[in-house]
Amino acid sequence: MTTAQTVLVLAGLGVGLWAMHKVGQALTKVLEALAAVAAVFVTVWLLVKGVWWVGRQVVRRWRTSLTAAAVLAWLHWWGSLSLVITLTVVTAGLLAWRLLHRESFEPWAGRYLRAWWQRWMVYARRMPGWLRACGLAVADQGQPVTVQITPFRRTGVQPRVKPRRDQLPRVVGVRSGPSWDEVRVRLVPGQTPEDFDEAARALAVARGVARCQVRELAPDVVSIDFQRRDLLADPVPCPDLVGLGTLTGEDIDLRKVWSGRTEYGTDWHQSLRGGHTLHAGATGAGKNSFTWQPIVSIAPAIRDGLVRVSGIDPKGMELAYGRLIFHRYAVTSKDALGLLDDLIGELERRKCEFAGRLRDMPISREYPLELLEFDEIGALMRYIGDRKTREAMIDRVAVLNTQGRALGFTVRGYVQEPTKDTVPVRDLFPRRICLRVATKSHVGMVLGDHAYDRGAWANRIGESEQGVAFLFGEGIREPLRVRAGWVPDETIKDLEVFVTGAADGAGASVVALPTPVAASAGGVA
Repeated sequence: MTTAQTVLVLAGLGVGLWAMHKVGQALTKVLEALAAVAAVFVTVWLLVKGVWWVGRQVVRRWRTSLTAAAVLAWLHWWGSLSLVITLTVVTAGLLAWRLLHRESFEPWAGRYLRAWWQRWMVYARRMPGWLRACGLAVADQGQPVTVQITPFRRTGVQPRVKPRRDQLPRVVGVRSGPSWDEVRVRLVPGQTPEDFDEAARALAVARGVARCQVRELAPDVVSIDFQRRDLLADPVPCPDLVGLGTLTGEDIDLRKVWSGRTEYGTDWHQSLRGGHTLHAGATGAGKNSFTWQPIVSIAPAIRDGLVRVSGIDPKGMELAYGRLIFHRYAVTSKDALGLLDDLIGELERRKCEFAGRLRDMPISREYPLELLEFDEIGALMRYIGDRKTREAMIDRVAVLNTQGRALGFTVRGYVQEPTKDTVPVRDLFPRRICLRVATKSHVGMVLGDHAYDRGAWANRIGESEQGVAFLFGEGIREPLRVRAGWVPDETIKDLEVFVTGAADGAGASVVALPTPVAASAGGVA
């Protein structure tokens, strides 16, 4: 290479280096400008996101936000000492209010304070762990498995991955009453309310309570209800007949008859018009309370002739103690058939009287409500008497259940074994009450297939809890636990005097029934 060529090459390299230097300076300025723009954009984006998050929290947790703002304003204007003194005085006042008049403290302040405490001190901290332990977190499918190989063995280890926020249901609110906590939870994609129904027992164990039931509030929101305290642990007293003496029969609302208390501490009313009720429970479960308490509550209507009570008592013991209360009474299967025939005859008479005129017959002294208390209904339909008598009895009960509602007939049956073989007309009772039963399958027979999964654990009712039962269906979206009022023997005898106006059975009237065509009547009054 000549000297001239060398000079040209060096000159070219110098020009190239100079050009690259200028390009580098230009790129540096561009990158610095882009970095500045990116920094500004990220800062603005984070600022907007932060403002949005703060605003969302303020709106969603407005009570906490207002409290924090009030505390900060107080500290700014009056200092911390006055705040401590004020909080001490308010706390002492609330404690005194709770001790002196808990009835007013609970609805006005107690439930709100307890709900706040339960949400932030209990459920916000522990509920995520309970949900994961009960299998209520949605996990990613196909998690990688790490294989560890040693000279002695080969093991596969799947790493434990903490669920993301969108994989774990979130607590959105807590309400707290005297005995229950209602925890509202928002579901995540991939879950259904039925998943929580199946995990109700596991959630109760995790919370350390006796009962837990799940209610669907929205397609993606459920309420997990925990029972902290059992308000039905003690027997429910029966109302005093003296207080009913001032009422007339017209004052009694037969569609809202006081029958006991609910698990929420409220009065339980049931209707004796417009439907028939089947009570199922093992021996000693307290079915007598469900028989006598409504009768006590409607005593003025019975006395004034607006309600006629008939009783079928195969054992001859349960209803016989209040024999004078019943307009008709039967013990044997033939007597029971005669009683049912008389009711059918009255039903036909009312049909002829009101057909084409009214769709729902009004209750009057001429046409009173006919209330049939059928104890041990399964015994007479399955075990006692000949086959023809049992079949005839089934037919007559079916007629009363299907045609009697609008004509003022109400049938209330009681059974120990609620199978379809024992009570063939079981499905004709729209209202069901399940007391303590022997097996889980009996709960489904009485209250429906999904009642147990939704918290109707009637097979777990204790033997010392006579009169406790579960209701489900016909207007009741979730299983409701109730306890019927306990009616002592003295009250039943006083009820006889109240209804008949005669002491020791003196002056009790005997109603003679016509002889039925299908079977002879005997022992019916």
